[in-house]
Formats: sequence, C-alpha cells, structure tokens
Amino acid sequence: MSTQVHGRGLSGPRRSRPRVARLTAVVGAATLTLSAGLATPLNPAPQQASAADSKSVLTVAVAQSVDSLSPFLAQRLVSTSIHRLMYEYLTNYDPKDNHAVPGLATKWEPSPDKLTWTYTIRSDSKWSDGQQATAQDAAWTFNTMMTDDGAATTNGSFVSNFRKVTAPSPTRLVIELKKPQATMTALDVPIVPKHVWEKVDDFSKFNNDKSFPVVGNGPFVLTGYKPDSYVRLKPNKTFWRGAPKFDELVFRYYKDQDAAVAALRKGEVSFVAGSPSLTPAQAASLKNEKNIRVNDAPGRRFYALATNPGAKAKNGRKFGDGDPSLLDERVRHALFMAVDRETIIDKVFQGHAVEGEGYIPPRFSQYFWKPSASQELAYDPAKAAQLLDQAGYKKNGSGERLGKDGKPITYRVLCHATDPNDKAVGQYLEEWWGKLGIGVTLDCLDNVTDPWLAGTYDLAFDGWSVNPDPDFVLSIHTCAALPATPKDTGATDNFICDKRYDDLYARQLAEYDPAKRATVVKQMESRLYDLGYMNVMAYPNAVEAYRTDQIKSIRTMPSAAGNIYGQDGYWSWWSAVPAASDGSSDDSGSTGALIGGVVAVVVLVGAGVFFVLRRRSTADDRE
Repeated sequence: MSTQVHGRGLSGPRRSRPRVARLTAVVGAATLTLSAGLATPLNPAPQQASAADSKSVLTVAVAQSVDSLSPFLAQRLVSTSIHRLMYEYLTNYDPKDNHAVPGLATKWEPSPDKLTWTYTIRSDSKWSDGQQATAQDAAWTFNTMMTDDGAATTNGSFVSNFRKVTAPSPTRLVIELKKPQATMTALDVPIVPKHVWEKVDDFSKFNNDKSFPVVGNGPFVLTGYKPDSYVRLKPNKTFWRGAPKFDELVFRYYKDQDAAVAALRKGEVSFVAGSPSLTPAQAASLKNEKNIRVNDAPGRRFYALATNPGAKAKNGRKFGDGDPSLLDERVRHALFMAVDRETIIDKVFQGHAVEGEGYIPPRFSQYFWKPSASQELAYDPAKAAQLLDQAGYKKNGSGERLGKDGKPITYRVLCHATDPNDKAVGQYLEEWWGKLGIGVTLDCLDNVTDPWLAGTYDLAFDGWSVNPDPDFVLSIHTCAALPATPKDTGATDNFICDKRYDDLYARQLAEYDPAKRATVVKQMESRLYDLGYMNVMAYPNAVEAYRTDQIKSIRTMPSAAGNIYGQDGYWSWWSAVPAASDGSSDDSGSTGALIGGVVAVVVLVGAGVFFVLRRRSTADDRE
C-alpha cells in the first residue's frame, strides 16, 4: 500500500536476525549518463546524436503506474516521488542524517507554548510560470486541506490539529495549533500555487493530468504524461537550490520487471528500481555487467501480511466480506506463528532483507522496536495449531480446519500480479497454512485497489515506505483514517480502529521531547504487533541498478548507505550528473552537489504495485 509509500508506498523495515548477504553495495555517489540516441515512447526511433547536439536524458524504469498527479490524492510511491520533484515542501530532510533543513521555508520558530509556529518563506522561489511563491500559497494549501475533504484525502492527518493558518506577509506563514504537534518540522505536504489550484472545482476528482507544463516550484517541471506509460519532466532553470544537470527526466512504466532489466542492459533506460526492488536473481545477473552498477542498501520499507479486521466506516456501517474467523486475535496470531520468516529471508529475498518484527524499519533506529521474548510470535507451527483449537476451529476427519459454519476455511490472499515476492511467499503460505488445515487462494491481480477498498479480501500483501518522521505511516491505522461512509475513500490502510492505539497516537503527536516521543511510538508498534492485524514479515533492502555510462554520479540517501529511488526528498535525481558531463559541480555540504541546468527522464516500469494502491492518504508512502 502506498505506499510513501506513499507512497505506499510508500520505505521499509527490519527484523531481528539480520541475515543480509549484500550484493554490490554502492555507497555515496554513482555515475549515470543518458544518450540522446535512447529509444523511448517519446522518441521511438532515435538517431545517434553527435556530441554537439546530444541531449542528456535520465530514464527511470519503474514498476508502478501513477495513481494521480494531484498531490492531494496521490498515494503510490511513484506519484509522491514525482511530487517531491515538482513542488517544494516547507522543510526537507538532510540526505546525510534526516534532520530538518530549509525547503520553501528558510527558518521556523515556535512560540513558548509551542502552539504557534512562524515560518519564514524564502523570497527566491518562483513558480515555473514566473510568479513568486509566497506564504499565501502555503496558507491556501493548508486551509484547503482543512476545509475540503477531497483535498485532505492523502495528507489530511497533518492538518487535523491545525486551528488557524494565515499569511501576514508574502514571507511570513503562521500556523496556530489546537494542541502541541511534533511534526511541525516534518510536514510532508507539497505546497501548490494558489493562483492555479484555486480554479479547481472538485479536489476529489481533479488529477492534474490534462494541461502541461504543470506549474510548480521544485527542481523539475512536469511536461508530459501518458497513463501506464511515462511521466516526462525537464529541469526548473530557476530552482533556488540550482537546476538539475540532466536535460530531461523520464519515469517509464514497465509491467514486466524482466523487460525493464533487459532495457537497462540495452541502454534503453538509465535506472531500474524494481517492484519495488530487483529480485536477487536479477541483481545477481547484473552484478558483473559492463557499465552497470547494483546498489544494495538497507531499505525504508516493510513487507507485511495485512489481515482484514472487518471493514467499516466512521458512521459505524460495516462492509466487505472478510472471513469472520480473522476477528479472533488467536487466529491472527496462529497464522503469523505458522510463517517462517527466516525461510522468507533466505529463500525469497536470498539474504537481501532482514526479518520483520515491528512496524518501523531498523534504518530508523530511534523508532525501531522489537518484541520481548515473551511477546514474540516466533515460528511455532505446533503452538499455532493449539491456538486454532482453543479458538474453536478444529480439524475434521480429512484434516481440514472448519469455520463456525462447519465449512472448511480457505483464506483469499490479495497478491500483486507483478511482484514476484508476493507469489513466492504465497506458495509458502499454501504449504505452511495447509499443514494447519487451512486453504489458501492467491488472488494475484494487476489492480488490488478495488477489492482492498471494498474490503473484499481476507488477507493481503502489504508494504509501506516509512519517512524519517513516522507520524504518517502510524496515522493510517487510526479510527480517524476510516472512510466517512462505505462509499467514501479514507486514509486507512486496512480498516484498523483501536482506542488504545488511538490514545497512543495522540500522545506521540503532542510530545516534543524526542526520547519521550520515541518511547510512545514503540508502544504503538507493540500494540499493533499484539493486535495481529498487521504482521511484518521482512524489511527488504533497496536493490536497484543503473548505467554508469549514462550517470556519472548520483546521491544516495542516507549518504553512507542508502537508496536512490523513492527518497525522502529530491536529492538523487536533482544531484545526478550525466556521464558526458565535464564533472563540474558545487557540492554545498549537506544539501549535495548543485547541478547545473539539465533534466532527467524517468521511465515507469510496472503495473505491479508493491503496496496496495488506493486513493487515500499515504504520504510518501506513500513514498
């Protein structure tokens, strides 16, 4: 889901037994260059360009299609990643250690009671149509989210505690809060131009995909889009931090990940992100290829099994058809105790992941949580069978586990058709749960969004990208994230609604002390773990590859050992230097190399979305 990732999307997580056998690890800068003779949907029969008229194009193959180009609606990682390139946020994350750095805001200051935050908006940021970006744009963005349910679809959780937002001057933004809010330097909300967006009639339906170029103030300007095919961007020559160096950036969608890898070998694309990562076999096959580098680093995602807790809306209406046996916590725990996570790491991810436990990956050490020995749902098929017996789900003479209706239990598991990990793990589930007497039907679909939103599933493969500040990915399991009615779309991941969890969520959001807040966040993870609706199986590595004869250098995040695709910011594509470049760049400390006026093209590669796609609130997750 998102995320990311949301978006989901959306970073991924972690596990206790870190059996991570790395591929060729790329830490720091890597080189990528694209030639004008590249075959793309925009240039199907390119001619070999001469050095004089060559155009540097950075093409990124992705396995996700765009769900929306509206930052108010987008949930998928590819979409939220593109929005980070198009629009500035108030603050950004430093690529070295994730601390807050200036974005549209140059500085921020809370009142003594921390209920009023004043942001100084930079005077050197312009929209791509030439108009000045001001505090009024930011105030309008937040006020619209506060007053319009459609505009709050994706990021509404960030403004639910806002009392009032004003712009006393073009460079001064003031946000008044109802109560303290710890995310005020991590508001992952794209700021949009008021003079463009105030013309929108229905934010719940406007996808921002009909008129180009799209007005923005980020490092790139979106110039073209074809659904399920490509997104095309060019450098914003007036970007305050400096323009990107590639002449064009294209995200190109590949439904078949093997086809994307083949395109990388041929030089038809510059970079392959995978779905969301390359498989071990694909990465291994690329390891010794000339002019190709594999980046294998700890990821910001988690990979999980989500259980349908009984889909419901805020108005109390229940919907969907999840198996009623899954409402019993003992059944949910039994299913997870019959999942051999070590086998998943060794056989499916082949060491390029760590076993999953808590909800936040070990990459974010401040919030990483592990269950106690007495709490851990360790692999124990015998105990799993006992729990099912105790819950009243016993086997018949044929060894089939029967439901309360006397019929054999068979769970429907939503699976992403283009994600080989889902299919591989699904086969193991058929074996492991089969020994418990439970049947499994894998529903591997190109579009898992519709059944997910309708609640017509029993379990589903899920995954989200986690941001340095975990608030968003925690918010999608609150009661407030449920849809207003069964006909509406909420920000919820899988309809979890638990009062104890909600109380903890409110506490962490209001806690400014980092250590105390981290303690509460870990309590939330513990509660999620005990509920058993969200069972984290693995924290996959970010395994990706690019051509060094097209990309001369590119920044990872974190700088020491991080990912390139799906970052918490725009650092990778903004910093990328074409291989044909003279190499001149100005590395301005923590912000990375300033790149001079070229654009990168990223190619979208697959329809298989790692996290379930839905038009809800998944920030980066979203990312």
